[in-house]
Amino acid sequence: MERLRRMAIFASVVERRSMRAAAAELGLTPSAVSQHLRRLEHELGLALLHRTTRKLTLTPAGEQYYEGCAEMVRAARLADERLAELRDELVGELRVAAPAGFAGPVLTEPLAPLLAAHPRLRLTLLLHDENIDLVEHRVDLAVRVGMLDDSGHVARPLAQWRALLCAAPHYLASRPSIDSPDALASQQWLLHGRDNGTIELSGPEGQTHRLRVEARLNVNNMPALRDFTLAGLGIALLAEPEVRALLARNRLAQVLPAWSTPPITIHAVTPRRDAQPATVRAAIAAFREYLAH
Repeated sequence: MERLRRMAIFASVVERRSMRAAAAELGLTPSAVSQHLRRLEHELGLALLHRTTRKLTLTPAGEQYYEGCAEMVRAARLADERLAELRDELVGELRVAAPAGFAGPVLTEPLAPLLAAHPRLRLTLLLHDENIDLVEHRVDLAVRVGMLDDSGHVARPLAQWRALLCAAPHYLASRPSIDSPDALASQQWLLHGRDNGTIELSGPEGQTHRLRVEARLNVNNMPALRDFTLAGLGIALLAEPEVRALLARNRLAQVLPAWSTPPITIHAVTPRRDAQPATVRAAIAAFREYLAH
């Protein structure tokens, strides 16, 4: 590494035709620059510069060696510029992982404007209902729902969605009226794969109710869970933004609307917290803005 540093110092001296000018640019003293050049010549076994009190001139060996040193410095500067682009501009590839159920507006609404505004940005989406290894799949940002495993990654909350007990009206019409949490125990339950079968409810006057239910259907895909609920097979806990329109059109009905369940937290998960490129920062901000509505 010292050799590379001395090569860069040599290139600076040649380009500025002065040890003093090179020293000023590099933040060194002229004597330190001279010492580095002497050591470089000693390591190479060749003289690179002719020094007089008035000027510096290259030896034939120095002329040839300078081309390689200058190319090394140019490559290093180009690498810095490219990294600065990644840090400050929306360029290059952004790899995002999300649940398969997010295929649709949850992804397109926040991400499409970024692609449209930044032509040099490329997007790769990995849709899995299981949590994939972010490092193995080179994922820059994962959108994850609910409880997180202790992966050592960094999780930032993006939004909290209300979780609603929902059922199809024809399912509710076929069974006795559900007027209290106790009536839930005898219902048909449709659960998401991440649910543990425990339903926690908070009442309008601060009362709480907890019950264990057995799933008639357990599926790890949220759109499938919603479709089975629409088919009238039972009651499910569904995220309010995903069923808002269905409730408005009376295709689904909320069960025990006076009682609430713990909210569903949406997280942005990244392999590390610091030194995030601009693409990741912009995507997190776009998701946070969209999911907050």
